[in-house]
Amino acid sequence: MTTLTEGKHAGGFLVWEVLRDYNRETVTLVSGAGKLAPGTVLGRITTGGKYTILTPGASNGSQNAAGILWGPVDATDADAPGVVILRGPVIVNRHEIIWPEGATEAQITTATTALAALGIILR
Repeated sequence: MTTLTEGKHAGGFLVWEVLRDYNRETVTLVSGAGKLAPGTVLGRITTGGKYTILTPGASNGSQNAAGILWGPVDATDADAPGVVILRGPVIVNRHEIIWPEGATEAQITTATTALAALGIILR
């Protein structure tokens, strides 16, 4: 018997949002970010304003949580557009959020606080 594995769906992490046209925007994800799944926490690079995976050890702005990716994006070889939840009020399922590999509990707490300041609440 064949086993099927279902991947993450666009917005599958979302519990509630006030208005999609207010909470979401299309942004540019920087080349080299790779294949990103829905629910990936993003940081915004200060110079140029492009988004990438949250990088806690960086000093280019991407160390600050700035949003959550709505749907899958492949930014491996070139900049790519992607829909991102940038502001609340929004409630998301914290168990469906994708944190950077190796992120510590302290870094996740800092990022969660930054998202809450944007109105993105993890439950």
